[in-house]
Amino acid sequence: MSDDPETARQIEELMADDRPLLVLDVDDVLLEFIRPFPNFLRARGYDLTLASFQLTGNIAETASGRLIEQPEVTALLGDFFDAQADWQSITEGAAEALTELGDRAQIILLTAMPHRHRAVRRAHLDTLGVSYPLLTTEMAKGPAVAKLRGKGGRPVVFVDDQPRNLASVQNAVADAELFHLMADNSLRAFLPPVPDDVIVVQDWHEAAPKITSALGL
Repeated sequence: MSDDPETARQIEELMADDRPLLVLDVDDVLLEFIRPFPNFLRARGYDLTLASFQLTGNIAETASGRLIEQPEVTALLGDFFDAQADWQSITEGAAEALTELGDRAQIILLTAMPHRHRAVRRAHLDTLGVSYPLLTTEMAKGPAVAKLRGKGGRPVVFVDDQPRNLASVQNAVADAELFHLMADNSLRAFLPPVPDDVIVVQDWHEAAPKITSALGL
C-alpha cells in the first residue's frame, strides 16, 4: 500500500465502518466491459478477437489487420474509460442484489484502473444509482482489502472476474470468502484456474444469496 498513496488516502476515509465488508470489482462484475468494448473498438477502426484472455495480441486495425502493441492498447483503454458512460451498463441482477443487502454491509467498489479515471467512473456509477464508495488502485488488490477490513476481524467477501485478483486477496486476507463472477461466462474457457476455495457463480442471481450467507447476514 505504501506504493500507492492515493489508494491509501481513499481507504483512510472508509475505515471507521465495522459492518461486514463486501468488496466488489467493477469491470465485468458490476459494469459490463467485455460486451461493450468490441463495439467501442469498431467505432475506432479496430477489431477484437478473443483467442485468449488478454487484450494485447487480440486487437487489430480493421483496415490493415495489424495487431496493435501494448502502448496502443493502453491508450485505447484510457479512451474507453474516459467515454465509459456512453458504453458501460450495469450487469444484470447486480443492482437488485446490492439493494437487497441494504445497509447491513459496508459495500466498497474496488477497481484496478488509473486514478485519473476515478472521477468519470464515480459520476457514471452515480448516474446508474450505484452510490457505494469507489476505490481505485494501480497495485494488487489484496493489500487494499486487508487494510479496508481493519483490525476487527469482521467478515469479508470479495467478488472479482480475474483469478489473479482473487489470489491476491486470498494471500492477504486468509479467511475472506472469494467469489468468481463474470458478466460474460463464455470467457471462462480462456481463464487460468481460479484458486482453491473460490466460489464460482454464474450470475448475480446465484451470487446474491451466497454472498448474504457468507457475510453472516
